[in-house]
Amino acid sequence: MIYDVIIIGGGVTGCSIARTLSKYNIKVCLLEKEGEVASGTTKANSGVVHAGYASPREYIKRYLCIKGNKLYTQAAQELNFPFKRTGSFVVALEDNQIKILEKERKKGTEDGIPELDLLFDKKQIKKMEPNLTDDVVGVLHAPTAGLVSPYELTFALAENAAINGVKFFRNHEVVRIKHEDYIFTVRTYKGEFQGRNLINAAGLYAAKISKMLGLDYFSIMPRKGEYILFDRNALQLNKVLFPIATKVSKGILVCPTLHGNTFVGPNAQNITDPEDISTTTAGLKEILEGGRKLIPNLPARSSIRSFAGLRAVPDTYDFIIDNTDVYGFINVAGILSPGLTATFAIAEKVVEFLELLGLELKIKEDYNPNRPKPERFKDFTKEELDKKIREDPAWGRIICRCETIPEKEIINAIHAPVGANTVDGVKFRCRPGMGRCQGGFCRPRVIEILSRELNKSYEEITKKGEDTNILVGKTKDFILKSERRGVSEE
Repeated sequence: MIYDVIIIGGGVTGCSIARTLSKYNIKVCLLEKEGEVASGTTKANSGVVHAGYASPREYIKRYLCIKGNKLYTQAAQELNFPFKRTGSFVVALEDNQIKILEKERKKGTEDGIPELDLLFDKKQIKKMEPNLTDDVVGVLHAPTAGLVSPYELTFALAENAAINGVKFFRNHEVVRIKHEDYIFTVRTYKGEFQGRNLINAAGLYAAKISKMLGLDYFSIMPRKGEYILFDRNALQLNKVLFPIATKVSKGILVCPTLHGNTFVGPNAQNITDPEDISTTTAGLKEILEGGRKLIPNLPARSSIRSFAGLRAVPDTYDFIIDNTDVYGFINVAGILSPGLTATFAIAEKVVEFLELLGLELKIKEDYNPNRPKPERFKDFTKEELDKKIREDPAWGRIICRCETIPEKEIINAIHAPVGANTVDGVKFRCRPGMGRCQGGFCRPRVIEILSRELNKSYEEITKKGEDTNILVGKTKDFILKSERRGVSEE
């Protein structure tokens, strides 16, 4: 088969492009190197939907962010992913910082960001966010800012794209690309794919993919950001809290999540290894100190997890979205913050480029923009739950005690379009392992369910894809082998 479009990369950008293209009467496939979509930068994203005032005016990402923010309302209604407009504060702690906020408000309002407001009444500010430091002298309030679960958004995009005909191929790392007679031949370790148009949404590896076609006009630098996640009952925030931004980043924020937790981070460390997601004592100390400038009572003892994510920082410091000298090849690279906010606008931009390339885009008669909301144990009334359990006892078998996740939710996640096939895939789709014990109780049960539902042995079940196997054999067998080896050596 020759596809009309091949997408490389299954993060939020690649899956958003896939979902947007799925409405047209064309053949599309997506290749992802990891075992699950949303496995790279997307997975460790802060999940903030920005209002759009932070990026410089000369950057395209500013305008795609402002447009993308507005597109979230309809997308959330259609795709049923967690999203909430909580609003954000940029917090001034010194009088001389007020001028910075005034400048951002003025430019943002001129560029079409609604409802931006400067607040100076400390009593009003503290009423809106009681945990905020008493040192606050003013805030820039952006009511249109919000929160999204980045991986749940990506799963929703992928599911809807798959329902509408897009083919997903996971564990397919691209190793070579050839362009001949207007056809791209993309080779992975597992197969070969041909297409008339090729979209590079490979995140940290976008420059590598581009170079496979002889294009070396940008570079990508991994920038690591560390986070600390707090227990759900430790601290409750109403707003996303930013410090005054630096030249390098938006700073260390303190932020609620849609699932009731709070986190602090990220810092910003430029590194060379695109696989390095380790945390450091110095880094975690840095983000705690930064966070305490906004929230003095950060509950460090209630931390349940620390982790790091990597951002793909281009040498242009702006999104790279363009047609290239190779006909039919579109780079969508360097999608750092606010890429999550801009994702729907980025996808529309790609459609414009494909139309310029002459691809005929007719909307399918049977296109379905909607994705049903996943059924959740916590959303049912007692009467509804009683009925569910009578119909299927798996609704009553709780696998994850911390998050109250029944077996049925895990089964549904596995059998969804582009469903979970790893332990992390289950974790990020329906949350077993995200609670206080971080999987200490439920992980063996999740492995058991994956093994049964996918008809695989325990040893074949992986944490997040190839070469991340959790179990290698039965303990008894290893003991017997060791004992036999000891006897033979004697």
